[in-house]
Amino acid sequence: MTGRDGHTAASTALLDWPSEAENLDFSPEPEVTPQDVLAALGPDAEALMSEAGVDVDELIRLVNAETTMLPPIVLPAETAAEPQAQAEPEREDGFVSAVKTWKKRFLRGTVLAVMITLTGGGAAALAMNKSVTVDVDGEKQTIRSYGDTVGEVLEDAGISVGAHDALSPSPQAPVGDGGVIKLERGRHLTLVVDGESRESWVRATTVREALTQLDLDHLSTGGTWFSAPLSGELPIDGMRLEVKTQKTVTVHDGGEEPREVTTNAVTAAELLAELKLDLGKQDKIEEGAEFKLTDGAEVHVSRTGVSVVNKTEIIEPEVKTIHDDTLEKGKEVVEEEGKQGEKVVTYRVTKKNGKVVDSEKLSVKVVKEAEDRVVRIGTKEPENPAVTDGSVWDALAQCESTGNWSINTGNGYYGGLQFNKQTWDAYGGTQYAAYPHEATREQQIAIATKLRDDRGGYGAWPHCSSKLGLPQ
Repeated sequence: MTGRDGHTAASTALLDWPSEAENLDFSPEPEVTPQDVLAALGPDAEALMSEAGVDVDELIRLVNAETTMLPPIVLPAETAAEPQAQAEPEREDGFVSAVKTWKKRFLRGTVLAVMITLTGGGAAALAMNKSVTVDVDGEKQTIRSYGDTVGEVLEDAGISVGAHDALSPSPQAPVGDGGVIKLERGRHLTLVVDGESRESWVRATTVREALTQLDLDHLSTGGTWFSAPLSGELPIDGMRLEVKTQKTVTVHDGGEEPREVTTNAVTAAELLAELKLDLGKQDKIEEGAEFKLTDGAEVHVSRTGVSVVNKTEIIEPEVKTIHDDTLEKGKEVVEEEGKQGEKVVTYRVTKKNGKVVDSEKLSVKVVKEAEDRVVRIGTKEPENPAVTDGSVWDALAQCESTGNWSINTGNGYYGGLQFNKQTWDAYGGTQYAAYPHEATREQQIAIATKLRDDRGGYGAWPHCSSKLGLPQ
């Protein structure tokens, strides 16, 4: 059975109510009291009854005469659907609430009918039957209601208000004929910006309005990508909106020159897919496939390739030495120049970003054999030359090197008389040894004698020769 407010009746009539309700102290035929009538008429009750020429008792009698049988009590859908095992106090509250609602709505309709009959319509009809505009998300509809408050009018219209909805005026606010009620529905929005997810409730009907309410207008400029158009509708049951901002990223692809790209990609892997850059088996993204892109980021793609190459190489001739005791020590004579050979070498070459990082020799094939180079090396020790003025040279060596003929301090001067390499070579010292300190005392004196005679005195050793009174 369906009541006047459109809900399906939970029971057919008060007389059919289950026996569990008997303890609530309601009579089988609830009486209409003066308080019920006054509540139904509202604050203008006295004026309305005066205009109709009836008092409250007479109006009660007329109401009872208007209907010989009370209508069925209609429980709210959520109350009627409660499980039978629910606690007794909650069932009692639901029943009492249902009776109060039933009395109020029934009385309003019945009292209105009686008052219109008595007054021919007039003030009674205007006071109790209101025309109210309800604006739900911009969609307006006109509601005829007996309700005194916003909540009652919405209840008459079958409009519920959710926890995230915005209602103006409030449900308790009074509403009169011609009043306007505005209801903005809350919508759940899952916003994913560059992979970062956030949950929000908005009171918007389009994507653009939702961004404005969340103070994210800046996302709608600068090449940002959206999974839904900005002008698109935001469904009442909510939606998931993906947003990818525009970024400038530098891509280093192997050994190629770096290049800047503009993209809405969120990760490095997504960017490579967008650029159609495939990765080989040994290639990789240095930062990782899930590297999150930001404006100014760099992505490095490491390219590793393996190839097999053949390389022709020279075979240097081996040097065959013959020790010759007829040649002075340090002298060499080439008997055979020798000839280079040739070979083909096969390598497995690994390159990373264009540069060889590993080379493995696989095989060698000799194409032309090399011919040895034959060299005779002298082993004859040079004779120590005869020394003159040995005591003078010993005194000079004592001053220069404390008489240490094999000294090498690393200062660029060698031996007892502190020759530098250039002077030693220029005056033939290499016939004895490569460096002065490697030659004997007599050999060093022989070269020093050549130097003294060439310069006409001991000026090559200015400090010590002056100290010893030797001619410059």
